Amino acid sequence: MIPIRPVAADPPSASPATPDRARQLWLQPGQIALPALPPLSLYVHVPWCVRKCPYCDFNSHAAPGAEGSHEIPEDDYLDALRADLEQSLPLVWGRQVHTVFIGGGTPSLLSARGLDRLLSDIRALLPLDADAEITMEANPGTFEAERFASYRASGVNRLSIGIQSFNDRHLAALGRIHGTAEAHRAVEIALANFDNVNLDVMYALPGQSLQECAQDLETALGFGTTHLSLYHLTLEPNTLFARFPPALPDDDLASDMQDLIEARTAESGLRHYETSAYARPHRESRHNLNYWRFGDYLGIGAGAHGKLSFANRVLRQMRHKHPATYMAQAKSGNAVQQAHDVSADELPFEFMLNALRLTEGVPAASFHERTGLPLHTISRQLAAAEAKGLLEADLTQIRPTELGRRFLNDLQEMFLKA
Repeated sequence: MIPIRPVAADPPSASPATPDRARQLWLQPGQIALPALPPLSLYVHVPWCVRKCPYCDFNSHAAPGAEGSHEIPEDDYLDALRADLEQSLPLVWGRQVHTVFIGGGTPSLLSARGLDRLLSDIRALLPLDADAEITMEANPGTFEAERFASYRASGVNRLSIGIQSFNDRHLAALGRIHGTAEAHRAVEIALANFDNVNLDVMYALPGQSLQECAQDLETALGFGTTHLSLYHLTLEPNTLFARFPPALPDDDLASDMQDLIEARTAESGLRHYETSAYARPHRESRHNLNYWRFGDYLGIGAGAHGKLSFANRVLRQMRHKHPATYMAQAKSGNAVQQAHDVSADELPFEFMLNALRLTEGVPAASFHERTGLPLHTISRQLAAAEAKGLLEADLTQIRPTELGRRFLNDLQEMFLKA
């Protein structure tokens, strides 16, 4: 997700969810002129986890139920999600939704009945593509075979499992609630019900050796899932790890781990198509590809971010973050806490921040299609990045080089002031 700049929310009388506000967004003069609207996705945030992990900077909160119960206020939250979605309809009226991603937190804390209700509400309110990719995140420790079979029957057709490691020592260091045995069981239940499964695995963990990284990778590859997300552990601000940093592998060892991952995933038939994503042919995450191609996404749920395009502007939104506040505000018709138009000066960086994560880059024409700006707006930055060997660009494609992918932050920063 792209971070949005904190700005004042629109006053209630001009809420971004009202028909009048939607009409203004379409009709008032803007700084850009989009030739067409990009594809639209839906992101649904479920903010609760069994326990907050020390490395996590997502908007997640420990489940409020009694110790060991993992209960969440499911019906109240589903009521709020429906209200939020209803308020958002004027902004996306008539646009087909191509992908849905139910993330968190731990969405697999939802009951089978609750997940079925959520997807029923989405189908009732939005024109969902008949071939829509519907992804749900799940964590080991929340897996029950019967419940996951029900998730599949309700329409979820892609599962993303937060494994992080198959090593008990590393799982404990990461504050995970599951162990190696539960991780294996979760993947087995997933594969019994879904033919499109992603595993999230981290490397460069506290005290991790190259051999231990290789063991985690081989275990993940051995399941034969369609997709792996292999993340370098980073110490994010406002996390427990940021305040009390663990001893992590040095840069040389982390680089060796990355080289190992590149080699073994390629040997196993997985294509490295995005910074941290590896997939079998035609099994890339369609939802995440839409983010990286600067498509649109409506985000509902506590703290959810969204990006919506109009003929003359690009709007960013963020919902109220705390679950209790979000539920109260959504039910009163004011789920959006912050909203702002992305300025023409900001659009080049926001576009390139995403596009440069893709190994193959993006068609050069998509810069104008998604930002409404001519490609020559960034010609100076493109030339400078090419001169440093970080980028390949021509009239048809903009793609990072291998060096550019290794120094992605430096490459992205070159587009900060277009």
